[in-house]
Amino acid sequence: MGKPHVAIYTDGAAKGNPNGPGGYGAILRFVDSAGAVHEKELSGGYARTTNNRMELMAAIAALEELNRPCQVDLWSDSSYLGDPFRKHWIEGWIKANWRRGKPNEVKNIDLWERLLAAMKPHEVTFHWVKGHAGHPENERCDHLASEAAKRTGLPDDPGVRS
Repeated sequence: MGKPHVAIYTDGAAKGNPNGPGGYGAILRFVDSAGAVHEKELSGGYARTTNNRMELMAAIAALEELNRPCQVDLWSDSSYLGDPFRKHWIEGWIKANWRRGKPNEVKNIDLWERLLAAMKPHEVTFHWVKGHAGHPENERCDHLASEAAKRTGLPDDPGVRS
Protein backbone atom coordinates (compact mmCIF):
# COMPACT_ATOMS: atom_id res chain seq x y z
CA MET A 1 0.00 0.00 0.00
CA GLY A 2 1.28 3.48 -0.90
CA LYS A 3 1.70 6.51 1.26
CA PRO A 4 -1.52 8.03 2.60
CA HIS A 5 -2.63 11.24 0.90
CA VAL A 6 -3.07 14.38 3.00
CA ALA A 7 -4.31 17.77 1.84
CA ILE A 8 -2.93 20.70 3.83
CA TYR A 9 -4.26 24.24 3.56
CA THR A 10 -2.31 27.11 5.14
CA ASP A 11 -2.37 30.84 5.65
CA GLY A 12 -0.45 33.34 7.70
CA ALA A 13 -0.84 37.00 8.46
CA ALA A 14 0.77 39.76 10.46
CA LYS A 15 -0.96 43.02 11.25
CA GLY A 16 1.33 45.99 10.86
CA ASN A 17 3.83 43.85 8.95
CA PRO A 18 6.79 43.64 9.48
CA ASN A 19 6.34 43.88 13.22
CA GLY A 20 3.23 41.79 13.90
CA PRO A 21 1.30 40.65 15.77
CA GLY A 22 0.82 37.69 13.52
CA GLY A 23 -0.81 34.34 13.34
CA TYR A 24 -1.02 31.26 11.20
CA GLY A 25 -3.74 28.77 10.44
CA ALA A 26 -3.60 25.32 8.90
CA ILE A 27 -6.09 22.60 8.06
CA LEU A 28 -5.05 18.98 7.54
CA ARG A 29 -7.49 16.71 5.73
CA PHE A 30 -7.25 13.02 4.89
CA VAL A 31 -9.59 10.21 3.99
CA ASP A 32 -9.14 6.89 5.78
CA SER A 33 -9.45 3.43 4.20
CA ALA A 34 -13.18 3.33 5.09
CA GLY A 35 -13.76 6.60 3.20
CA ALA A 36 -14.26 8.77 6.28
CA VAL A 37 -12.90 12.31 6.05
CA HIS A 38 -10.77 13.53 8.97
CA GLU A 39 -9.70 17.12 9.59
CA LYS A 40 -7.54 18.91 12.09
CA GLU A 41 -7.17 22.67 12.52
CA LEU A 42 -3.97 24.26 13.83
CA SER A 43 -3.15 27.85 14.71
CA GLY A 44 -0.56 29.86 16.57
CA GLY A 45 0.89 33.32 16.72
CA TYR A 46 3.47 35.79 17.93
CA ALA A 47 3.26 39.31 19.31
CA ARG A 48 5.95 40.52 16.92
CA THR A 49 6.54 38.75 13.61
CA THR A 50 6.10 39.03 9.83
CA ASN A 51 3.64 37.74 7.23
CA ASN A 52 6.27 35.59 5.58
CA ARG A 53 7.33 33.96 8.83
CA MET A 54 3.71 33.12 9.60
CA GLU A 55 3.23 31.58 6.14
CA LEU A 56 6.23 29.30 6.78
CA MET A 57 5.09 28.50 10.33
CA ALA A 58 1.70 27.33 9.06
CA ALA A 59 3.29 24.81 6.71
CA ILE A 60 5.80 23.66 9.33
CA ALA A 61 3.14 23.17 12.00
CA ALA A 62 0.97 21.13 9.63
CA LEU A 63 3.80 18.93 8.35
CA GLU A 64 5.09 18.32 11.87
CA GLU A 65 1.66 16.88 12.77
CA LEU A 66 2.08 13.99 10.32
CA ASN A 67 3.27 10.87 12.12
CA ARG A 68 4.23 8.79 9.09
CA PRO A 69 5.40 9.47 5.53
CA CYS A 70 2.61 10.89 3.40
CA GLN A 71 1.89 12.20 -0.05
CA VAL A 72 1.01 15.83 0.66
CA ASP A 73 -0.73 18.45 -1.43
CA LEU A 74 -0.04 21.75 0.32
CA TRP A 75 -2.32 24.64 -0.69
CA SER A 76 -1.46 28.24 0.17
CA ASP A 77 -2.22 31.72 -1.11
CA SER A 78 1.42 32.60 -0.44
CA SER A 79 3.79 32.70 -3.39
CA TYR A 80 6.53 33.27 -0.77
CA LEU A 81 5.94 29.73 0.49
CA GLY A 82 5.37 27.88 -2.76
CA ASP A 83 7.46 29.62 -5.42
CA PRO A 84 10.86 28.52 -4.07
CA PHE A 85 9.75 24.90 -4.62
CA ARG A 86 7.67 25.33 -7.78
CA LYS A 87 10.38 27.45 -9.42
CA HIS A 88 13.29 25.42 -7.93
CA TRP A 89 14.93 28.40 -6.20
CA ILE A 90 15.36 26.39 -3.02
CA GLU A 91 18.04 24.19 -4.57
CA GLY A 92 20.12 27.26 -5.45
CA TRP A 93 19.67 28.75 -1.99
CA ILE A 94 20.88 25.54 -0.37
CA LYS A 95 23.82 25.23 -2.78
CA ALA A 96 24.81 28.83 -1.94
CA ASN A 97 24.45 28.07 1.82
CA TRP A 98 21.50 30.48 1.92
CA ARG A 99 24.02 33.24 0.97
CA ARG A 100 24.69 33.58 4.70
CA GLY A 101 26.28 36.84 5.77
CA LYS A 102 25.90 38.46 2.37
CA PRO A 103 23.73 41.50 1.59
CA ASN A 104 21.30 39.28 -0.35
CA GLU A 105 21.08 36.62 2.36
CA VAL A 106 17.87 34.59 2.20
CA LYS A 107 15.46 35.80 4.88
CA ASN A 108 14.01 33.40 7.46
CA ILE A 109 16.72 30.76 7.07
CA ASP A 110 15.75 29.24 10.41
CA LEU A 111 12.24 28.51 9.15
CA TRP A 112 13.27 27.39 5.67
CA GLU A 113 15.55 24.82 7.31
CA ARG A 114 12.75 23.68 9.64
CA LEU A 115 10.38 23.41 6.69
CA LEU A 116 12.83 21.27 4.73
CA ALA A 117 13.30 18.99 7.75
CA ALA A 118 9.52 18.68 8.19
CA MET A 119 9.14 17.85 4.48
CA LYS A 120 11.88 15.24 4.40
CA PRO A 121 9.80 12.07 5.02
CA HIS A 122 6.99 13.23 2.73
CA GLU A 123 6.31 13.80 -0.95
CA VAL A 124 5.11 17.41 -0.91
CA THR A 125 3.57 19.22 -3.86
CA PHE A 126 2.94 22.95 -3.43
CA HIS A 127 -0.16 24.56 -4.94
CA TRP A 128 -1.22 28.19 -5.08
CA VAL A 129 -4.78 29.32 -4.43
CA LYS A 130 -5.93 32.92 -4.84
CA GLY A 131 -6.37 34.47 -1.42
CA HIS A 132 -9.54 36.30 -0.33
CA ALA A 133 -11.38 34.86 -3.31
CA GLY A 134 -13.89 32.66 -1.51
CA HIS A 135 -11.90 29.41 -1.41
CA PRO A 136 -13.44 27.80 1.70
CA GLU A 137 -10.30 26.28 3.20
CA ASN A 138 -8.22 29.37 2.50
CA GLU A 139 -10.88 31.52 4.16
CA ARG A 140 -10.93 29.19 7.19
CA CYS A 141 -7.13 29.33 7.47
CA ASP A 142 -7.20 33.12 7.20
CA HIS A 143 -9.76 33.22 10.02
CA LEU A 144 -7.61 30.88 12.17
CA ALA A 145 -4.56 33.08 11.53
CA SER A 146 -6.42 36.30 12.34
CA GLU A 147 -7.85 34.87 15.56
CA ALA A 148 -4.41 33.60 16.63
CA ALA A 149 -2.92 37.07 16.07
CA LYS A 150 -5.60 38.61 18.33
CA ARG A 151 -4.79 36.42 21.34
CA THR A 152 -3.32 38.19 24.32
CA GLY A 153 -0.01 37.29 25.89
CA LEU A 154 1.63 36.12 22.67
CA PRO A 155 5.43 35.80 22.84
CA ASP A 156 7.72 37.63 20.41
CA ASP A 157 8.88 35.55 17.47
CA PRO A 158 12.51 34.67 18.33
CA GLY A 159 13.48 34.83 14.66
CA VAL A 160 12.47 38.45 14.15
CA ARG A 161 15.39 40.85 14.33
CA SER A 162 14.92 44.36 15.69
